[in-house]
Amino acid sequence: MQYRAEVTIERKSGMLDPEGTTIKRALEHLGYHTNDIKTSKRYIIDLEEESAELAETKVDEMCQKLIANPMIHNYTIDLREV
Repeated sequence: MQYRAEVTIERKSGMLDPEGTTIKRALEHLGYHTNDIKTSKRYIIDLEEESAELAETKVDEMCQKLIANPMIHNYTIDLREV
């Protein structure tokens, strides 16, 4: 089966987000006021596996080993069959 995983990586609560802070400040200079801005990254991974459970397990391993830093990031996996 073919699967598509959409992985969203965000910084954990309390971790500094310099890019979000810079964007917030720049928007304020342009006259836009926001309460907060947080950045995230999204990865789209296509893979072939025997089951959705195996596909999600493999994507989770990818996140833990390379894509995310578990010390500073939280991540979510949205998996669907394609």
